Amino acid sequence: MKSNFESDLLLEQKLSRYLDLQYPKLLPDYLVERIQDRKQQHLGVDLVLTHKKTPKKYYADEKAQLDYLNKKLPTFAFELFYEKYGKQKTGWFLDTQKKTDLYLLVTGIWTDVHGDFNSCHITQVNKAKLLECLSKRELTSKRLRQLADSQPTFHGKMQLANLNPRTEGYLFFSRKNKVEKPVNLILRLEFLCRTGVAKPLV
Repeated sequence: MKSNFESDLLLEQKLSRYLDLQYPKLLPDYLVERIQDRKQQHLGVDLVLTHKKTPKKYYADEKAQLDYLNKKLPTFAFELFYEKYGKQKTGWFLDTQKKTDLYLLVTGIWTDVHGDFNSCHITQVNKAKLLECLSKRELTSKRLRQLADSQPTFHGKMQLANLNPRTEGYLFFSRKNKVEKPVNLILRLEFLCRTGVAKPLV
């Protein structure tokens, strides 16, 4: 019997193989290299996209909703903070050590009767543009940290003054149902595309 960690890892590897077959069609102007080095992966680099003509490189981090197979969610969770050994840590979205240029958000992942992947949606997000967009709405990294620190025991959805919770996004504190007690910024994919920080690949 496999542990959850092992089964999750196998699922991630299986999805990676499926996505590697899709990228040449979805990103025809780029050479796509999957990074196997764990150190680079920890720095937020799953793929290196090299433009065939320039040749400019972009570091991409794949984020997949594998907990929601055969469902289509309109939102994506950007991890701001989490706890480890009782101490608050910076999540992948605000971690300045990450080298990530682009997020490839894999959602609406569908499988066939055999459990093989047969379709998904991929939204490409420009990290710098998203941070700039949030900053213009007074949601800087500093402000998001202040909000998280000001509510040490809060659990659930928190509306933000400069984001419409129904059409744009909100904060969500998972303080009671998850060991790592993450604080996530939940953003609607349509909002990301509408503001020009993202575009759908498929």
